Amino acid sequence: MSDLTHFSDSGRARMVDVSEKSSTQRVAVASGVLRMQPETLARIREGKIAKGDVLTVADVGAVMAAKRTPDIIPMCHAIALSGVQVEFSEITDRDGQGCVGIRVVTTASCVGQTGVEMEALTAANVALLTIYDMCKAIDRGMRIECVQLEEKRGGKSGLWKREGAK
Repeated sequence: MSDLTHFSDSGRARMVDVSEKSSTQRVAVASGVLRMQPETLARIREGKIAKGDVLTVADVGAVMAAKRTPDIIPMCHAIALSGVQVEFSEITDRDGQGCVGIRVVTTASCVGQTGVEMEALTAANVALLTIYDMCKAIDRGMRIECVQLEEKRGGKSGLWKREGAK
């Protein structure tokens, strides 16, 4: 019926059987941005958010989310992750609009029979949501943008890299 592997021939959703696939090293990199007011970014940088160290908490949230991905994505396999890395960087006001932000890049890895794209994407989303949660009292207008897969390596399909990705 479809080339989509999460649907049976009759069109019903299913978890893909990966038992015949070889275990290989698999890596996925995802990114996303949280836009905010300059004052909010300054308070995060200076450690002046009442709920605590925002980026440390967001880092832990991202790792926890990657580990729990199959609990929230219905057809996602449980994977023994080898590692999850989380990196944050500041986005400066380049267009003069006064909107700055934080960019997160998450990398998930494993040796297994299926990829870790969903784990990397879930980690990126939860990192940004955690920052939002910790700062919403001072900046409810923050917005999450451009959460996307940047790269995946391993498995039968090998390397895929987003055009223009670093």
